[in-house]
Amino acid sequence: MKAKTIIIASHGTKGARAAEDEALRRARHTGCRLIHLQIVPDFWRTMRGDDWLNNTVTQKQFGEHLENELASEALAEVKRLDAKARDKGIEIEHRAMFGKPCDCLLRLASQEQADMVIMGTPRPKGESGYSSRMKLEPLVRRLEAKLLIVPRAA
Repeated sequence: MKAKTIIIASHGTKGARAAEDEALRRARHTGCRLIHLQIVPDFWRTMRGDDWLNNTVTQKQFGEHLENELASEALAEVKRLDAKARDKGIEIEHRAMFGKPCDCLLRLASQEQADMVIMGTPRPKGESGYSSRMKLEPLVRRLEAKLLIVPRAA
């Protein structure tokens, strides 16, 4: 079965980049629609530094700073992956969602009628980087598309 729409869940870690490479390879050979999903986990919503900041003005400023940092990092990932796709002659769409990673991926896969979802393996403990994890058990149970989990490069 040839996939018509592939979603690549990526936030730039080594595992996610291995999945990007596989998604780009498949898109180049099949001409399918490729959608990059970047998720901002909902735990950031409560990150206000109120355990160490002692007034609401400082807490608000910290929250705005954090939101700007997250937006900047997300934009850098979009630009990086967009350039990688463009170098291979592939058009890629980008989506950003806020919430629980599994719920966001399931929602987008349903909305876009994805045939396949490609993602990388979890980051090993002790390696620095993005630490939100996709809950695979509910994803596997509820996802209607094929799921490909690509091992990260060594």
